[in-house]
Amino acid sequence: MKPGPLTMVRAVAGATALARLAGAARTRRPVTCRLGRDTSPPSISVVVPARDEAARIGPLLERVVGAPGVAEVVVVDDESTDETASVAARAGAHVVSGRPVPPGWVGKTWAMQQGLEAARGEWIVTLDADTRPDPALPVSVVARAVADGTELLTVAGRFECPTSGSQWLHPAMLTTLVYRFGPPGRAVPPRPDRMMANGQCMAFRRTGLLAIGGFEPVAGEVVEDVALARLLAGQGWRVDFLDAADLLTVRMFESLAETWSGWGRSIALPGVEPRWRQVTEAGVLALALPLPLLRAIGGRADAIDLVLLAARAGTLAGTRRAYAGARAVYWLSPLADPVAVAALLRGALRGRQTWRGRTYVLR
Repeated sequence: MKPGPLTMVRAVAGATALARLAGAARTRRPVTCRLGRDTSPPSISVVVPARDEAARIGPLLERVVGAPGVAEVVVVDDESTDETASVAARAGAHVVSGRPVPPGWVGKTWAMQQGLEAARGEWIVTLDADTRPDPALPVSVVARAVADGTELLTVAGRFECPTSGSQWLHPAMLTTLVYRFGPPGRAVPPRPDRMMANGQCMAFRRTGLLAIGGFEPVAGEVVEDVALARLLAGQGWRVDFLDAADLLTVRMFESLAETWSGWGRSIALPGVEPRWRQVTEAGVLALALPLPLLRAIGGRADAIDLVLLAARAGTLAGTRRAYAGARAVYWLSPLADPVAVAALLRGALRGRQTWRGRTYVLR
């Protein structure tokens, strides 16, 4: 019997997803602790962009102010309305009072630019305020970049999801990225326009980025990390994205609602991916992720569904390492796949987004 149109579309979507997941079969070694392995490490400035982060920035600064190899910690107070600047100053950071955002810039890229200009280290390691790094992270990330000849290195950490709702939805949303771009540390580097990055932790030579204008080339990007990685890779820079889960923990969102709205802003990669591709990717994932499970529950699973369900089980086991203190609800996260795909489609169709009191028009 000739397969129907829906079966053919499902097969194409499934084959596309499986081809991308094949990158998980070979990955490069993660970033590990490098303390004491380099007798003359370069000087490192840690730069932290912060807007209304008084409640979250303390644990980060406790770990990086005075950390091995860190010459200074620069916190850019991005016009906060809370005590961010005071908390940072008491922790021993050098606080830069952020200037108003110029036309054409996004708040975070402008804060990063000011931090880059204020820093004095040979290497810059940027960290978001919600990160919880091991004190060895900055020197270890820089050492790995130097050893590999990498000019821009970003790393993926381990996620701390404090509520059952966030631990249920967050892994499903992470899986949409794995299905689109593969895991961190892919052995075969992707094309520049398929490069992934994580702006929660980036490392680069200060003079190198200043030579191209710093963050100005991606000034208006709401997904500035991926935009920067793709831009530099396209210009011939060596850009890498590696796993560093043993050295970096991130507490991004406190609840299911925060996960949906917060990560939903950027997970479609607005401005970086063309809108047609964002919508197409949402369609491919709808067929490859939630549909096989729904068909199995309804007693209609065929060979395509069974293969895709096996692949989903494999990714569930693979991403387990990315979650600190995973509870039983983590293993139920495939049931959140429809919600994750809906968040991806919603992000792709939105014309604007608001973050920390600022509204940006999406391309």
